[in-house]
Amino acid sequence: MEKKNFTTPVTEFVLLGLTQRPELQSFLYVTFFIVYINTWLGNFIIITTVISDYQLHTSMYILLPILAFLDISKSSVSTPKLLSDLLSQHKTISFNECILQMFFFHFFAGTMGFCLVGMVVDWYVAIYKPLQYLTIVNRGICMRIVALAWLVGLVHSAIRTGLLLQLPFCGPNILDNFYCDVPQVIKLACTNTHLAEMQMNFNSGLVIIILFIILLISYTIILIKIRTHVTEGKHKALSTCGTQITVMCLQFIPSIFIYALPIKQFALHKVVSVIYFVITPMLNPMVYTLRNAEMKKAIRRLLNRMLFSRWERQT
Repeated sequence: MEKKNFTTPVTEFVLLGLTQRPELQSFLYVTFFIVYINTWLGNFIIITTVISDYQLHTSMYILLPILAFLDISKSSVSTPKLLSDLLSQHKTISFNECILQMFFFHFFAGTMGFCLVGMVVDWYVAIYKPLQYLTIVNRGICMRIVALAWLVGLVHSAIRTGLLLQLPFCGPNILDNFYCDVPQVIKLACTNTHLAEMQMNFNSGLVIIILFIILLISYTIILIKIRTHVTEGKHKALSTCGTQITVMCLQFIPSIFIYALPIKQFALHKVVSVIYFVITPMLNPMVYTLRNAEMKKAIRRLLNRMLFSRWERQT
């Protein structure tokens, strides 16, 4: 596939996708379609359960439907395009669509990262200040944390896309991936991108590493407190903490590999990107439910109410 003339402004990018083998494309389409449906189903169940069950209308669970909505949103930014390209011979995306894809993905991913910070703050107060927990972490505080997370995600995404839009794109237009993202797109700029790459690494890579270290230290302190001082409900506390650590690792470890490493194409980048963009949003609701007894009970109550109401209508 030929590159465009190096004096012509780029109007679209060519995506090489995951593979050029037709038989493998069909298999991947079926696999990712099932994953995407399960992502919607699992996260929609989380949202519906928390909203409809009054026993979960507490500070500890208020972030779960937000995280579930962000999982759906993050997956929907790239997965539908991936699915359509797996069925198409011409894998292209317009320049404007590419920019929007990057903006919304980093908006949702950045918001999710800072929501996870809010979650560890909530859990820290619950363990270290159990008697004052309901006073300190009330509904108003939770809503402020959520609003701040959305604002930080918006600013983070706006900075990244704003820096990218300052670069000229006048020729190379082939992206060796299945989606648009800053590390790949920035290499196609018709200018020296060394300074821009350093700015991008600072804006994403360094921030991700710092947040991950802060979260690891925080959860380590919480685990030590649970193991040494908590007696009543220790198993439940450890299970909840384990759930949050699992979700944190699913979110941060792939993003560190993608954004904190120097901007160059690694052989495993596509695999890690699939895990981060497609698989992780499906796994998160499973982690929330399988390791959380209260969520499992709430889902059973929701299903019972649905079955009972359906039975009443039929009779």
